[in-house]
Amino acid sequence: MGTAMARGTAVVDAPRTNEGRDGCVHPPLQGEGRIAEGNPGWGEGGAGDDSDAVFVETLSPPPGPLMRADLPPAEPRYSVGGGVDLPSPALYRLMTWMSPAYPVGAFSYSGGLEWAVEAGDIRDAQSLTGWLTAMIRYGGAFCDAAIFCHAHRAAACGDDHALAAIAELAAALAGSKERFLETTAQGHAFRQITQAAWTTPVLDRLVAAWDGPLAYPVAVAAACVGHGIALVPALHAFLHGLASNLVSAGVRLIPLGQTDGQHVLAALEAPIAQTAQRALATALDDIGSATLRADIAGMRHETQYTRLFRS
Repeated sequence: MGTAMARGTAVVDAPRTNEGRDGCVHPPLQGEGRIAEGNPGWGEGGAGDDSDAVFVETLSPPPGPLMRADLPPAEPRYSVGGGVDLPSPALYRLMTWMSPAYPVGAFSYSGGLEWAVEAGDIRDAQSLTGWLTAMIRYGGAFCDAAIFCHAHRAAACGDDHALAAIAELAAALAGSKERFLETTAQGHAFRQITQAAWTTPVLDRLVAAWDGPLAYPVAVAAACVGHGIALVPALHAFLHGLASNLVSAGVRLIPLGQTDGQHVLAALEAPIAQTAQRALATALDDIGSATLRADIAGMRHETQYTRLFRS
């Protein structure tokens, strides 16, 4: 960490409070690190008041006999790349929320894929990969990723006015009636279920600031901030969740075998990483899509005669 630490100083999982590129001071987020003063329980004094601190065993102990059992267990940490470690509670919640099993109804939406399959645009794993790559890099998935970044930063700054403006923009960016239904129905379900199971004041603040239709990326970003999940790992998990649901829809519609579906998901790894990097640097005024065929597919699906999906 590059900082000299006196004996009795502990490293905990909460991050440094720092000023981001957007000019606001961000509250502590899991996935970074800070130094906290506290008594780790050595010697006669017993445990200190900092009961939430998780002490790392690599600290130099004070003189005298010290058994391994005297040390409190260190919380497991997982590296997500870029020098960011995600504590296990944050990783657990993130994996739960982005799982296809999380009950937001994502399985019932295809993002226009159903019409594209019927029209012959998507016929096999290769054409599905090309279609989804375009959506992730230049289409609605990129817009959602950029909105996610701005919503996360606004919530982290405590800027409820900016968060409401972003939520309004996210709803307005929906390119069709069914796309609007897809993002707002999932957004409402995610907020409601997450607040019931993993309550956080940030979601209450979001509802108080914006009482209109709630887009899915805004709801997820607010929950991540409320539970101290840093932006970069949260964004990657969010994009992976979107891609996984679309691949699953493609597997059912074309149809494809499960192995082919995993080949498609593997091929989307690099586009997702590139899109995440671009979304992090995209200003609100620069958000937009260029996947006209995908937008048309979403509109045509509204009048498609035989449908399995809601979009």
